[in-house]
Amino acid sequence: MSHRSADVVILGGGSGGYAAAIRSAELGRSVILVEENELGGTCLHQGCIPTKALLHSAEVADSARTASQFGVDVTFDGVDLEKVLSYQNTIVTRLHKGLQGLVDSYGITVVNGRGRLVGPNGVEVDDELITGGAVVLATGSSPKTLPGIGIGGRVVTSDQALVLPSVPKKAIILGGGVIGVEFASVWASFGASVTIVEATPRLVPNEDETISKYLERAFRRRKITAKTGVRVTEVTQNEDAVSVTLGSGDILDADVLLVAVGRGPNTASMGYEETGVMLDKGFVVTSDRLRTTVPNVFAVGDIVPGLQLAHRGFQQGIFVAEEIAGLRPDVIDETGIPRVTYSHPEVASVGLTETAAREKFGENVETVTYDLAGNGKSQILKTSGAVKLVVAPTGVVVGVHMVGDRVGELIGEAQLLYNFEVDAAQAAKFVHAHPTQGEALGEALMAVAGKPLHVHG
Repeated sequence: MSHRSADVVILGGGSGGYAAAIRSAELGRSVILVEENELGGTCLHQGCIPTKALLHSAEVADSARTASQFGVDVTFDGVDLEKVLSYQNTIVTRLHKGLQGLVDSYGITVVNGRGRLVGPNGVEVDDELITGGAVVLATGSSPKTLPGIGIGGRVVTSDQALVLPSVPKKAIILGGGVIGVEFASVWASFGASVTIVEATPRLVPNEDETISKYLERAFRRRKITAKTGVRVTEVTQNEDAVSVTLGSGDILDADVLLVAVGRGPNTASMGYEETGVMLDKGFVVTSDRLRTTVPNVFAVGDIVPGLQLAHRGFQQGIFVAEEIAGLRPDVIDETGIPRVTYSHPEVASVGLTETAAREKFGENVETVTYDLAGNGKSQILKTSGAVKLVVAPTGVVVGVHMVGDRVGELIGEAQLLYNFEVDAAQAAKFVHAHPTQGEALGEALMAVAGKPLHVHG
């Protein structure tokens, strides 16, 4: 068996893995990165980038369909999914080539193959042993299903949904979280009749309850049906359709069933437990400094319990590289990581929900909800929604929750408010350009400070 070594060996080349590789190389470490498929992982090839390309195509379709509302005469002839996929693939290919060039420019060695942890400092790939002073586990996640629901035929995960050759006329989506809501939005914009089935009482259940209500209202206006608080008891399919039986007794028929019930960690058969890395329900157990139960073995990204977000992976990869280099970086506050659902309308949030804030600080938590009806730019865009602030008894902003088209672009300022523990009354002094949607955040802050301006009834 051949052997080579580096200062840092990384198992997985997705968001967390390649961020750890680049930052380690910047800090003067030699790096070997092992990736079974392609650099960029789920985010670049089956997740963030291709889904957001689909969502942009969906937005263009909606703009064409409603152009007359803006005084523009356009004929909408439908969606050519082949061209949509070509557009999507062009973006992915361009970014993939850029990433390959970037990794190469740092002198990072990329080994293509399925790696397996074989000791506290060793990874085996095919017939080669690769050892490092530190090992970073970054093997990501895969779509989950539910017991009794087999994937295949007309039952698909997000991976297959991304490359469907045609738009389904009728679609059922099992799961009303981020992935389910985004695909519901895309398919509805493309002309499909969509029903979401969600076991919990509301859509996007991890978001603030107020935001869920706004989103559900917007989806009803778009004729997207949401059946919440109900479970699937049986799924059957034939050549022509898929049939879903609900716990309520309802039976739904569609062309496609998308199973979007979350993503599970890729940790099986990789030598983790045999080497002493503790797992809990398949996830890698780490300290707040992302150290596993084996010295010098770290874990980042979707295999670590918490939000499964690419930018969390980036941040954790950078953190671990700096930890290995002895820089003692600040521990990442997971609540301060921004969250965006890119549906129409968008949902964006950071910090604590109202419920979580009341559990933490008691009943003296203050909230203000500013409706986008009072925001000029939102009216120009013909979007509805709201900005909700959650303020601790000390006056500090501890949560920002937004819903409406394009509100994802406001999350930068929102995360500064939370992460810098900004006093709402102090932040209300900042002037926002008019007319922008950013003003909605400013108006909410002014309302908290007791001096609301464009607030209706």
